[in-house]
Amino acid sequence: MDLSSFNARSMASRMTSVASEKPWLSLSSRACCSDLLSALQPNHMAPTAAHVDATGCVRGGRFADVGPLAKVMARAPALAPLTLPLTMLMPGFVDAHHHLTQSFGKALAFGEPSEIFRRIWVPLEGSLDPHSLYLSAKLASLEALRGGYTTVCDAGARSSHGLEAMAAATREAGIRCVPSFVCNDDGTAHGATLTAAERFLAQASPGWHPSLAISIPEAATDAMLGAAAALAAEAGTVLQVHVNEHLASVERSLVARGLRPLQHLQASGALGPQSLLAHCTMLTPAEMLLLRDHGAAVSINPVASPWKGNAVAPTELLAALGVRLGLGTDGTRSDAFRMMDAAESNQRLAFGMASGDAVCGGGSLWLTMATAGGAYAAGLGRVTGRVETGLSADFLLLDLDVPELTPSWDLGWELVRLASRDQVISVHVEGRMRLWQGWPVDWDARSLMAEVRTVARQSVARAPIHKVHQRQ
Repeated sequence: MDLSSFNARSMASRMTSVASEKPWLSLSSRACCSDLLSALQPNHMAPTAAHVDATGCVRGGRFADVGPLAKVMARAPALAPLTLPLTMLMPGFVDAHHHLTQSFGKALAFGEPSEIFRRIWVPLEGSLDPHSLYLSAKLASLEALRGGYTTVCDAGARSSHGLEAMAAATREAGIRCVPSFVCNDDGTAHGATLTAAERFLAQASPGWHPSLAISIPEAATDAMLGAAAALAAEAGTVLQVHVNEHLASVERSLVARGLRPLQHLQASGALGPQSLLAHCTMLTPAEMLLLRDHGAAVSINPVASPWKGNAVAPTELLAALGVRLGLGTDGTRSDAFRMMDAAESNQRLAFGMASGDAVCGGGSLWLTMATAGGAYAAGLGRVTGRVETGLSADFLLLDLDVPELTPSWDLGWELVRLASRDQVISVHVEGRMRLWQGWPVDWDARSLMAEVRTVARQSVARAPIHKVHQRQ
């Protein structure tokens, strides 16, 4: 295969032909996954700047070398560069907050008042058997990959079978996962819960990065909050917690403890650099300083706010304070480009317009949060999130030869406001191609969807879901 003779269009034609003949054989298995060192020479290497003649070389699932073409070729003269005109090689997106086992629900949660987990998600997940959990997690993984995500952080399955199913589903789909063992407790099983958590954290493997979770601070004792945070810190992973998301939970915490949920975390010794906090949409100035001073990370979930929340997080202010930030879907819709657009739009509507801030972070803030920021928030800053020598080759090839980006003046901002997942040519995780033009190259997605259509209806029918809003 003469890679040097390929351009973006001939690559598409040749790849489609190869994939149809032998689904297990793709260009990535020749150029990115083998022991042979090959090169990709896109016009753009990073999401915020154009580097003509920049080159990324992939070997053993990692970026073996990144830099100007001439320098890379001088270091490895045997390379045969694959030139991709008007194509961007960019980091895969990181979903800093997901619920992989909720993909059967979708529009069941639309139009519902806050705290839908009590009325919809807990009943639904409780009705899923191991195979249904596997199907749900694999469907969610497929959606994520199609939306440009190469990493997802799952905030905890509400089923004893969920983690095994999730491991199989994400491994087969080919997406990097930060799963979490839920440490909720009422004080009666403290030791057993921590022992099980330790066993789970020891199960790390390539593409599988175990973490811990407590659904909300009130779902565990103070002793468990502190112990889980300490265990996560010792293991070098994160503790995922939903914090200050809904007015109901904030007021319930104030009545029960005299503390807001974030203050509750801090008082129990559970707030620190290992904290990955979801939402944080209802913060006082003092709480923003708590986040900064304790080094906690926050997953901003921009679609969750208008769909099922009570407020919009003050993202630009948190960024200015130096709080570590990522972007999450919260299981709403797995389209990274629409997610960035929603994040910027939320910020402008909720804060920017009133203050005359027409920039609201520009494109760079949201792109960074969606890639490197999310990786650092999830504890994977040394693993993924950037096109950089030594990091995992988790990347997208993005078609820039589209009307929406013609002419191009500010690629960073254009990716946030104008780009779409339809431009994603291929998705690669650990150097291996997982999707080509929106579909898996080594497993049958349409068969999965056909089975889901049947199983999901059965699961929902037996779940004691309580919907407040009934379809008109």
